[in-house]
Amino acid sequence: MPAIHSREPALTLRAGEEAIAHIREHGLRAEDIEVLPGAAGGPKGIGIAGLDQAIFGDFLSRAPRRRTLIGASIGSWRFAAVASGRDGAARSKALARLADLYTRQRFPKGITAHEVTRRCAAMLADLLDEQDGTILDNPDYRLVVVVIRSRGLMTRDGGLVLGLGLAGVIGGNLLSRRALGAFMERGLVYNGGEDSLPLSPLADFATHHVPLTADNLRAALLASAAIPMVLEGVRDIPGAPPGVYRDGGMLDYHLDLPYRTEGLVLYPHFTDRVIPGWFDKPLRWRNGDPGRLSRTVLVSPSPRYLASLPHGKLPDRTDFKRYLDDDAGRERYWRTAIDESRRLGDEFLELVECGRVADRLHPLLGRRPAN
Repeated sequence: MPAIHSREPALTLRAGEEAIAHIREHGLRAEDIEVLPGAAGGPKGIGIAGLDQAIFGDFLSRAPRRRTLIGASIGSWRFAAVASGRDGAARSKALARLADLYTRQRFPKGITAHEVTRRCAAMLADLLDEQDGTILDNPDYRLVVVVIRSRGLMTRDGGLVLGLGLAGVIGGNLLSRRALGAFMERGLVYNGGEDSLPLSPLADFATHHVPLTADNLRAALLASAAIPMVLEGVRDIPGAPPGVYRDGGMLDYHLDLPYRTEGLVLYPHFTDRVIPGWFDKPLRWRNGDPGRLSRTVLVSPSPRYLASLPHGKLPDRTDFKRYLDDDAGRERYWRTAIDESRRLGDEFLELVECGRVADRLHPLLGRRPAN
């Protein structure tokens, strides 16, 4: 596919009240960034690879400091790639490797969840490339992997029982997000004690704090991406309470968490909307709470940028069906989107260097109701 060129803004920038005030006074400075969330979203993650490379390979490398990366599903894999590198060049290379490995995955019609799980585990091994120790001991980045611990019918893999569990989740969530607590519990797998997390106490759902170790790093990352009915759940993550662990995005899709930091939360994202849970996607009224995200700067592809891409969107999981008998065609499409994402990174760096971030900021969207 030919390269796409446009002078329209490629990025949308939104921020909470405190972040807007801070940037108007100081600009967006690398030294102020303390926390970075990484949302679930499958192939969308590689659709912003160029933005990630600019942020982690260039911008943040100008002011090294201890930062916390909180990721669910593909967000945790993106951040594992970042933490596997000791400098900006290595981090950028690892992010490019993730995009390439994901693009080359092929899932033929009729493939079983067991086989998908096996292939994803192999991709994870290729991504980490024996850099597990670097991730665990990285002086600049502390990785937090978000998973869920299944409850009730959600503990079963495949078949009618799990389907009934998912139906219960969807129906309960429609009435109240709190209903998800009957089906799942949050798991945070990371180094350091609970008091070291840049989060206010989590009282919305039962939450397990699990030490991240060499014994459970890969299990936690695989569990964080284990979409029900697509991948098998991961049973008994070492160091965690016994149980079946799955995709952290089901509960914390876009990481609508109570961030606690004197710095800023920089959020490279797929969309300018923060959706609390995976099952909230069709519920347009249920958005992230701007109060909890007051120090967050959200950077995402603009509508005009998305419209310029093939199919008018970032890569996503529906592309495996769209290109079911044409894997080469899907790979070409995804590589075009990955190549174009360099525009996102270039524009971000230009805005920072020219001091024009404040001119482009808009408030965060919406407020989530109490339920």
